[in-house]
Amino acid sequence: MSDDPLIERRVARQELLKGHFLHAFRDTVTLPDASTATREFVVHPGAVMVIPLLETPDGQCKVVLERQYRYPVEQVMIEFPAGKLDAGEDPLHCAVRELREETGYTAREWARAGVLHPVIAYSTEVIHIYFARGLTLGERDLDEGEFLEVFAATPSELLGWCREGQVTDAKTLTGALWLQNTLSGAWPLDWQALS
Repeated sequence: MSDDPLIERRVARQELLKGHFLHAFRDTVTLPDASTATREFVVHPGAVMVIPLLETPDGQCKVVLERQYRYPVEQVMIEFPAGKLDAGEDPLHCAVRELREETGYTAREWARAGVLHPVIAYSTEVIHIYFARGLTLGERDLDEGEFLEVFAATPSELLGWCREGQVTDAKTLTGALWLQNTLSGAWPLDWQALS
């Protein structure tokens, strides 16, 4: 099956904003029927999300989550730990860094799950999904101006919050899907020890 009948081709580009974090453009494109349209979008550097699996002393599996105020939606959100890629940074390196900085945890083993595109209509953002296990708690190292609470919940608690609409963050909803399928054995992971 060819993608050609669906491809839009850029004929002009206008820069709208170049901020500290985001870069916005308005492109003029030729549509498959030869008409033209405009597309406004944001270039994003990419990010990672970590699904940290915490084994409790009684052998129960929990996940490490965060509560953080998100200014654009003006509410505190429940999320998996995540963070922006630095220029040229390896996604696994970023995942290790973000987990430690935001939660204080380091992990003995890591598994790459996949990627997600959270807002395909207006952003180039891609989020790399990683699982982490064999967690050891240390000190957090939050970025300046970053405020968040770290807590642990059972997978069933998280899935209930997703179902009830308490969790609405797209990456965390996707992470919950991966978690559910991984724990059921439907989506096996290739775990690697971090050297």
